[in-house]
Amino acid sequence: MRLRNKPGAKETILQHPNYILTDGSDWKGKWQERFLKAQPLHIEVGSGKGQFIVEMAKAHPEINYIGIEMQTNAIISILEKQLEEQLPNLQLLLVDGADLTDYFSDGEVDQVYLNFSDPWPKTRHEKRRLTYKTFLRTYETIAKPKAELHFKTDNQKLFEYSLASVTWYGMTLKKVWLDLHASDFEGNIMTEYEEKFSSKGQPIYRLEAIFNGKEAE
Repeated sequence: MRLRNKPGAKETILQHPNYILTDGSDWKGKWQERFLKAQPLHIEVGSGKGQFIVEMAKAHPEINYIGIEMQTNAIISILEKQLEEQLPNLQLLLVDGADLTDYFSDGEVDQVYLNFSDPWPKTRHEKRRLTYKTFLRTYETIAKPKAELHFKTDNQKLFEYSLASVTWYGMTLKKVWLDLHASDFEGNIMTEYEEKFSSKGQPIYRLEAIFNGKEAE
C-alpha cells in the first residue's frame, strides 16, 4: 500500500504521545497503564488507514485495542480519526510488526488481527508474509495461552497459504469462511480494502485459529 505523503505528519504524531508512540519499548509489559482501565488487549498488525481498529474500539468499549502500522502516511490517518473520536480504549504504535517482542511482554496480548496483509506472492518473499511461521511464533510469544488469531483477506492464494501455515504451526482452526459476506457471520467490521473489494463481488476469506503451544503457568 503506497500512500501520498501528508505534510506535517511526523510533527503531528510527535504532538500526540498520549495516543501514538513511535517506540513502545518503554511500555513493554505495562500497556494497560495507557488505557482508562485494564481490559482484554487486542492488537491489529498492519492497521493501514485504521477503519477496522477504530470501529472495533467504538463497538467494543470493553476491550483495549492497539493499532500497529509501520507506514507514517497510513497511521496518521488513524491518528486523525482518533483525535476526532478520542476513544479511551485505543492506542497506536508506529513500528515494524516483525519486532513485536520488543514492545510486548510474553503473554500480554489476548488476540491478534491480521487484515488484508500484503500477499507477497513470490516464493522468495514467503518469509515476509504475516502468516509465515516466524511471525506466528512472534504472535504466540506475546499472546496469552489459547489466544486467537483472526485473519481476513481477499487473496485466495494467501488464504490457502495461511490455512496451511497455521495448521503446520500446530494451531487449531476454530472456524473458516470462504465467502464471509455471503455467510451468517454477525458483527463484521470492514476495512477500507474490504469495502472496495467486496463491492466488486470479490469473496472475502476469513479464519480464526487458536495458539496451542503454550500452557498456562
